[in-house]
Amino acid sequence: MEKFAFLGTGNMGGALARAVCRTVRPDSVLLTNRTAEKARILARELGCAACGNTEAAQAADVLFLGVKPQMTEGLLAELAPVLRRRKERVILVTMAAGVAIAEIQRMAGGAYPVIRIMPNTPAAIGEGMILYALSPEVTPEEERQFLTVMAGAGRLCALPEGLMDAGSAVSGCGPAFVDLFVEALADGGVACGLPRAQALELAGQMVLGSAKLILETGRHPGALKDAVCSPGGTTIQGVRVLENSAFRGTVMEAVIAAYEKTLELKKK
Repeated sequence: MEKFAFLGTGNMGGALARAVCRTVRPDSVLLTNRTAEKARILARELGCAACGNTEAAQAADVLFLGVKPQMTEGLLAELAPVLRRRKERVILVTMAAGVAIAEIQRMAGGAYPVIRIMPNTPAAIGEGMILYALSPEVTPEEERQFLTVMAGAGRLCALPEGLMDAGSAVSGCGPAFVDLFVEALADGGVACGLPRAQALELAGQMVLGSAKLILETGRHPGALKDAVCSPGGTTIQGVRVLENSAFRGTVMEAVIAAYEKTLELKKK
């Protein structure tokens, strides 16, 4: 893996391009976008080169397909003749929700090695949770190289492709759920007299620290919750209100609803 191309530099494609530029030389990264100026602006920021899809498909060893699912077939139809003419090995990295590896290979016109990823928005700051699945054509060495290259985006978790949609309902949709929670916490602080900016800082840092405590200690979140809830104290009263409002059940239903919507979209 010597040269990388991002075909599509929207929110997620741009975030991953930034992440990869933390681990490889920016001059080994090519950027393309339907609106060419958008790719040029990001290229100037990162020290990459902007080009067209054909040039990227000819030059790069790894092609990140950063377009929306409904645009993936059109992009691969454009790339297929270029890929057929290539003598060098090329790896396709797809982040299109609901599009299986076999479909990517069909659209591309060959059994190319494919890495399917489901990133999330915190990848933009190197704190993402990136799920990935491999086609059989990806070698163990290529997987190791991919993990090294993607380390700047955050944590990576290998999943069987059949579990990618379920995983994405948690880590891909989850940031929106957490954002709602943080906003609500801050609103509660404002209602108690805190200035808005301070309320948001308190809520955001608290969520960040609590998440790191779970990941770094390996302790069950229920045990960590119990450690905060002193007998007859203030926290347990807040927990009581959340439980009376079906907080945990509602969050579970949100994840299930997101998962079921993904399955529904795949049938269309």
